[in-house]
Amino acid sequence: MALESDLAVALLNGVTWGLIIALIALGLNLIYGLLEIVNLAHGSLYMLGAVIGWFTIGATGSFLAALLIAPLAVGVIGMTVERGILRPIEDDLTITLIATFGLLLILDQLALMTFGPGTRSVAAPIAGTISFAGISYSLYRLVVGGVSIGLMVCLYLFLFRTRYGTWMRGVRQDRDTASALGIPTSKVYIFTFGLGAFLAALAGVLLAPIVSVGHLMGLDVLAVAFMVVIVGGLGSLRGVLVASLIYAVVENVTTIFMTPVEARILTFSLMIAFVLVRPDGIFRGASA
Repeated sequence: MALESDLAVALLNGVTWGLIIALIALGLNLIYGLLEIVNLAHGSLYMLGAVIGWFTIGATGSFLAALLIAPLAVGVIGMTVERGILRPIEDDLTITLIATFGLLLILDQLALMTFGPGTRSVAAPIAGTISFAGISYSLYRLVVGGVSIGLMVCLYLFLFRTRYGTWMRGVRQDRDTASALGIPTSKVYIFTFGLGAFLAALAGVLLAPIVSVGHLMGLDVLAVAFMVVIVGGLGSLRGVLVASLIYAVVENVTTIFMTPVEARILTFSLMIAFVLVRPDGIFRGASA
């Protein structure tokens, strides 16, 4: 019975973690899919959301305030970066890689200077556990999973049911034609980068009560986000979601039988093997 309980908890942890990873990776995928920018600073934007959230909670005592302020602040930072730094160099892949890597270093150092070298914890706004099927599980983790699903549904509806979403998809398919048809491509670029940064920061705030908040927390997530985007397929929203869930469930379940490091190596190895067999991703780069 103990093994069954451990497997059930690991499965739930995997699903929750996978949904959060999908939220981060979708922002990364939007930025690459539309702007064709490989944003190496995406993990730092996630870290920045958690750190700003920690400061906001300290100042206001409200987790809800952190959930509103931190993503908006990071979203504005993302829009500023796109307009002020990346726009003039967006056509040069090498330069944009260097620029986003430099941004990663700057954001991490700024967090180190203001937040300090250690890690902090954030109290979950919803305490307690819920018991079902013979196991007890964190109520906050379940809420995080539900919120993540709701956010992804909202993102899908925005992209496929609103005029601005149609503009974003039109620019992604052919920016010159979209511009000729009167779509404000400049505004679409700024908004897309800001939206990607917003999603990463939102995930950072949601995860702050589950993980340790620190200036290096983005590096670990960055590698995972890139991996699930590649496995899911560039431009494929559902591919990213499926890849995130598979990654997180496999890693969490295998930690029952091996160390976390061994589980991470095994999971990455399996995903790399999948990419070698199917380089276009799970749904072969479908747009939804």
